[in-house]
Amino acid sequence: MSSDTPKDRFIASAESRQADSDQDVEQNLWTGGYSGKAMYGTWLLGGLVTIGLVAGMFAFPPVGFGIPVLWIFMGVAFAYKKLSVHYELTTQRFIHKSGILKRVTDRIEVIDIDDVTYEQGIVQRMLGVGTIRIASSDRTHPELVLSGIDGVQQVADTIDDIRRKERRKRGLHIESI
Repeated sequence: MSSDTPKDRFIASAESRQADSDQDVEQNLWTGGYSGKAMYGTWLLGGLVTIGLVAGMFAFPPVGFGIPVLWIFMGVAFAYKKLSVHYELTTQRFIHKSGILKRVTDRIEVIDIDDVTYEQGIVQRMLGVGTIRIASSDRTHPELVLSGIDGVQQVADTIDDIRRKERRKRGLHIESI
């Protein structure tokens, strides 16, 4: 007996989509974290402050002790940013790991991502880094901010493309039945 009624076609379509989705293997699409390029402005400012401190040492010699403190502080800030976050995008989930001493891992289903935007300052545009904002229906992270992402436009486009693809794949297009 053939599937003549709309109900039969709908059930057959739903079953074939379910069978296809059961065979999907989760694949890694992107892995990343904080990029050192995002701190170029900070390093440049640190260099200018260092030049100012060196010039100030001639008038007031104890100012020179601030130079190593400044560079140690900037090095620690960079190490913390670099080591404290890790991101992974798969075909089904976005995984966000944060923390150094206490590691917290959160997973957001790609289908739950509602919007992906990115922003860049002028120096960030020249270096190809920026900040991605992900709005989702996830309760623990309704808005996730990814700072210092290298290749920000390509990464944001990849997240948005997989989000759209997953929504199309899981949705049933009743108008085509």
